[in-house]
Amino acid sequence: MLARHHDPIVAIATAPGRGAVGIVRISGKDLGSLVRVLCGRALVPRHASYLPFHASDGGVIDQGLAIYFPAPHSYTGEDVLEMQVHGGPVVLQLLLARCLEVACAMDAATGQAWLPGLRPAEPGEFTERAFLNDKMDLAQAEAVADLIDANTETAARSAARSLAGEFSAAITHLLDLLVRLRMLVEATLDFPEEDIDFLQKADAQGQLLALQESLDQVMQRASQGAILREGIKVVIAGQPNAGKSSLLNALAGAELAIVTPVAGTTRDKVSQLIQIDGVPLHVVDTAGLRDAQDEVEKIGVQRAWAEINSADAILFLHDLTRYEDLHTPQNAIDYIADDADIARTIGQNLLKNQGTGIPVIDVWNKIDKVRTTALTSPPAGVMISAKTGTGLDELRSRLLQVVGWQSVSEGVFMARKRHLHALTHVREQLGRASSQLGAKAPALDLLAEDLRQAQLHLGEITGQFTPDDLLGEIFSRFCIGK
Repeated sequence: MLARHHDPIVAIATAPGRGAVGIVRISGKDLGSLVRVLCGRALVPRHASYLPFHASDGGVIDQGLAIYFPAPHSYTGEDVLEMQVHGGPVVLQLLLARCLEVACAMDAATGQAWLPGLRPAEPGEFTERAFLNDKMDLAQAEAVADLIDANTETAARSAARSLAGEFSAAITHLLDLLVRLRMLVEATLDFPEEDIDFLQKADAQGQLLALQESLDQVMQRASQGAILREGIKVVIAGQPNAGKSSLLNALAGAELAIVTPVAGTTRDKVSQLIQIDGVPLHVVDTAGLRDAQDEVEKIGVQRAWAEINSADAILFLHDLTRYEDLHTPQNAIDYIADDADIARTIGQNLLKNQGTGIPVIDVWNKIDKVRTTALTSPPAGVMISAKTGTGLDELRSRLLQVVGWQSVSEGVFMARKRHLHALTHVREQLGRASSQLGAKAPALDLLAEDLRQAQLHLGEITGQFTPDDLLGEIFSRFCIGK
């Protein structure tokens, strides 16, 4: 542990702003003396005591609850004092300042400060201490932040599963299988003169296959958790007046964007967080794509392309009434040609920026104004009416399908991109290990190295082999006091 991890720390542990209750939390070693000074008496461990918190002049800052958690039975594994008062910002700041003041004050009997070195906590430092003191592993620590930041009920439940240790238990199971196989391979390396084929007799290939199957199951659940955590950025794109703003309003169930018959009404992006079956979607309505003459609209079109290039999924919205205009066929020909140009540009941009894996769903709007049986060649895609709601359920289902969301019967646990990155490395290394085992003369040293690297990547997830700089980056993103 770094030197700063030995310092006692204090912070306001509730969100900024006004509330009915606010909490100031202190964590460190040997808080007993400070507790007596701040609270006016010793506290019964893990019992809430209602008492006044006094200022230096003897006045009362506030009346509230104080709870003392002696180590190691606390959130951080150290002594912890939590003081719950009314949630006004001024009250909390006064109580925080009083904690720092008392900590620096001298005990007349000993000539020492009541709690030397007490300082404000850095972002995420309480949870970091819980990790360093083995109260939770790294995946569980990250789940604390994920539970706080959850946007949907499904995401909150998944984060709670990770916090309870389901994800960690799955990774630990993989590590157990991997270590057992690695021990077998390295034993074979240590005793090459033995007549017994250790690997074949112990069914190393079968053990590896079982490990790979378990890994696939964990990756499936983790990938779903990553979708819940990150959400899906869905960009609505298309020509002016196709109904993009109407579609955003229909999906959100609220009038968020201005809708008029005038082409080019939307000049800038309009974003809204919605959910489909508990999956958070960041839906972005963009300016109509065309060769704009107006300077402001040009900027809007440029921003629309920037949003398209960073999307996880694209709803390419078409106006069905302009697809086959029987009265003015040339208009339909021009409209289809412009749509084809947009589709070609989208494809080129995605290939350049993200590869070919970004799904584009063709959505045909205004079905309420067209008899589809009258169309000579019905277009492929999802038929909807943003006005009446026809086809929206099909569109929602299609969206979840193309982004890879699947309902996992045993429950999803929250995961992050770094977890998926590590699991992908493990899959690759186990694939190489399988090739070595299947060879006539396997290179056991290379096989052992692949298994060792796989073990390191799994250990990164739970914090066993996580570099210090990555640990610092992870915890620095937490809210202060958490």
